[in-house]
Amino acid sequence: MKAHDGMYIGGVWRPAVGRERIEVVNPADEQVLASVPAGTAEDVDEAVRAARAAFPGWAATPPVDRAALVGALRDVLVRRKKEIAETISAELGAPLGFAEAVHVGSPIAVAGSFAELGASYAFEERLGNSTVLMEPVGVVGAITPWNYPLHQVVAKVAPALAAGCTLVLKPAEDTPLTAQLFAEAVHEAGIPAGVFNLVTGTGPVAGQALAAHEGVDLVSFTGSTAVGRQIGATAGAAIKRVALELGGKSANVILPGADLAKAVAVGVGHVMNNSGQSCNALTRMLVHRDQYEEAVALAADAIAKYPTGDPREQGTRLGPVVNAKQRDRVRAYIVKGVEEGARLVAGGPDAPHDQGYFIAPTLFADVTPDMTIAQEEIFGPVLSILPYEDEDDALRIANGTVYGLGGAVWAADAETATAFARRMDTGQVDINGGRFNVLAPFGGYKQSGVGRELGPHGLGEYLQTKSLQF
Repeated sequence: MKAHDGMYIGGVWRPAVGRERIEVVNPADEQVLASVPAGTAEDVDEAVRAARAAFPGWAATPPVDRAALVGALRDVLVRRKKEIAETISAELGAPLGFAEAVHVGSPIAVAGSFAELGASYAFEERLGNSTVLMEPVGVVGAITPWNYPLHQVVAKVAPALAAGCTLVLKPAEDTPLTAQLFAEAVHEAGIPAGVFNLVTGTGPVAGQALAAHEGVDLVSFTGSTAVGRQIGATAGAAIKRVALELGGKSANVILPGADLAKAVAVGVGHVMNNSGQSCNALTRMLVHRDQYEEAVALAADAIAKYPTGDPREQGTRLGPVVNAKQRDRVRAYIVKGVEEGARLVAGGPDAPHDQGYFIAPTLFADVTPDMTIAQEEIFGPVLSILPYEDEDDALRIANGTVYGLGGAVWAADAETATAFARRMDTGQVDINGGRFNVLAPFGGYKQSGVGRELGPHGLGEYLQTKSLQF
């Protein structure tokens, strides 16, 4: 596949400082797709300097003009939707239809939402004898993961641009080709040189250099809680702002009286989508003991409808996980579940194909809240079903992890579900199958992160407040 042999800095593709390369591997067939430069601290420094130089002019650009350019970026993504989807499918392993509908469709909607918000947001308000100004925080260091390689980029870049910030993006090393296509789209949209910059590289080298750089005013990171903790410590030493969207172990609580068949089917799909590689995946299904075995049978039927296969072939609903390390990690969790006494209903650790980083869709029953598979983020197509005795027991189990990112509640009516959701320690809850909303704040409680993405709350992460007294 096409790959740039350099970094996008200051509006042009520049040669990398070092000679190290990162190979991009197709997880479905284990073949090398391309290679990109492994950025160094010197590459990061050049990019930050470019962003810093561009900041005064971009911050002074009228918000409506910045918003128009975000809209132009959205239009380019629409025109190149098929090409981007094919790239994501190749380097991530997502089924092609899912890549086009979700991996590209969602960020297009997000970019459009920030084009509208940027033009209408109240960057100034009057409070008593004060005028309160909302000003761009400065240069943003954006570090994004591989599981949604375009969505996570757009969720950071679009609001930062609308706010008047300039950026340096360090994408995940597994999916840099999508980020390069995004840089091309930025250029095609006419966003001024230096406002957006791209450095490919590894987390320990390029990512750490970006987080620690004195020219970066805010670090926005999406990834594991362990790495988020390191970035928070690095930023804290410099009194630098951070926005951290981290891990999750979300509960799907099915209360008595809910449409059990629908709740189970939607819950299974939520975990299987993207091969389970979603931080808010509903990986713990909680069902009242009186309906438990019925729910397990329904889940087994539903999970059988997710065959693994070539992401390019029509009918494939479950592609591989992103790399061999992730495959081995998920397999180890499945083995651990069996060792700790969970009942393996479907799937297991055995490879479903001779080639590729595939995991069989896996279902565990008889899972207890203290088991490893009920506490730790697996990040693969693995669902655990846990029984509960009453609503208080369900709440105790749902809140009984260090995470608090997503969740779902199903009940006979919205009022009952909402009352339960209000007691959950989590940043976002779907009520009776509520749909994703690009304007709703996304982010977590506890060790699932700091700050919010999307909508006006996401835009606010890239602003700082000044008051003028008269």
